[in-house]
Amino acid sequence: MDIFAFDPAHVFSFLLTLMRTSLVLFLMPFFGGETVPKTVKAALCVVLSWALWPQLSFPGELMPKNGWLIALMLAGELLLGMALMLVVRFLFAAVQTGGQIIGFQMGFSMINVIDPLTGQQVVVTSHFLYMTTLLTFLALNGHLYLLQGLADSFALVPPGGILLGPALGQGLLRLAAGMFTLGVKIAAPVMAALFLVDLALALIGRAAPQMHVLILGFPIKIAVGFFFLGILFTTLARHVGSFILDMGPTFRGLLAAMS
Repeated sequence: MDIFAFDPAHVFSFLLTLMRTSLVLFLMPFFGGETVPKTVKAALCVVLSWALWPQLSFPGELMPKNGWLIALMLAGELLLGMALMLVVRFLFAAVQTGGQIIGFQMGFSMINVIDPLTGQQVVVTSHFLYMTTLLTFLALNGHLYLLQGLADSFALVPPGGILLGPALGQGLLRLAAGMFTLGVKIAAPVMAALFLVDLALALIGRAAPQMHVLILGFPIKIAVGFFFLGILFTTLARHVGSFILDMGPTFRGLLAAMS
């Protein structure tokens, strides 16, 4: 066997597969997060590309022969990865928005921690709900749906065949609008409970002005907030599960809009 007798088309086919896998994985959550070392991400891209190449690959003839065309292809792959990334990021952004609202209502707006996803300071309740959602997402095999979306991109969007149209923008805007709606749904039970606590404290303050309502209300709001935050986990898991079930059609709809 002559090890130097290889077909250049096979090499180009593997490079196209590696290009699609690496650019998508470096932008997708969990696989390409900031906390994952770059060497680990590079090794994951190579191993995953090598595993996918026999079944999911592009013909080597699709490799452009011009450097500018290759740069345009890379830009298109980058847009593809960003579109798929936004689908999942909207879920965690909604959870963090609900956590910000809950933290403000409980009086935790001055207690901040570093968010590992964005590197920004967020309220402790927002980070707590984010970590809970992350574990729920992984427990419900949400990361496998991400890989399924990557596999669907091989069948629906060829290299350099990405088209930006109004359907893609409308789909992303629809997901962005759902982010705020989901954030309010997540925070609604705690918001309603804390509103009733504030209303009760206001009535107590009017009935007994000598009581220190602010000093009394702070621990009560924290206790009630944590109690309803524990009840919130069931609702949060239900929202995450329904989002994961809709991820497949959402990915295919966006890929079809870009193809």
